[in-house]
Amino acid sequence: MRIRCDVDAKLKLSTFQIGTRPKSGQGLRVGATRRPPRGVPKSRWERDGYFDVWLPSIAPSQKLITRFKRNFDDPARRRAFFNSYERELLSNAEGRQTLRLLAKLAKRMPISVGCFCADESRCHRSRLYELIMRAAKND
Repeated sequence: MRIRCDVDAKLKLSTFQIGTRPKSGQGLRVGATRRPPRGVPKSRWERDGYFDVWLPSIAPSQKLITRFKRNFDDPARRRAFFNSYERELLSNAEGRQTLRLLAKLAKRMPISVGCFCADESRCHRSRLYELIMRAAKND
């Protein structure tokens, strides 16, 4: 888990890997995945430490994931994925308003956004973190 806070915005925002136990200061854990954990009943998501709420609207679309699935080790391909994910999320009011909501929440209480990926540098949650920070600065 990484906790980063922008001094100017005073955001209480962090990221986490889904499936890890909650840590102090993470606050509300938001699952930012297209699909929920396989084989895990909804009643166990929070209790077993997956996340507090699942928010698939901030996850990359299945079409985008499929398009970039191959050769993800290539840094240029990963950059293209992150840029496409950002365009996709910002292309509609639902995505923009959800980012704004998360930014406003992070100003008032700790929140964490998470995904299943072990390596955050290869995961959309790293770009999602940046987008929430940007939304907070623009608000």
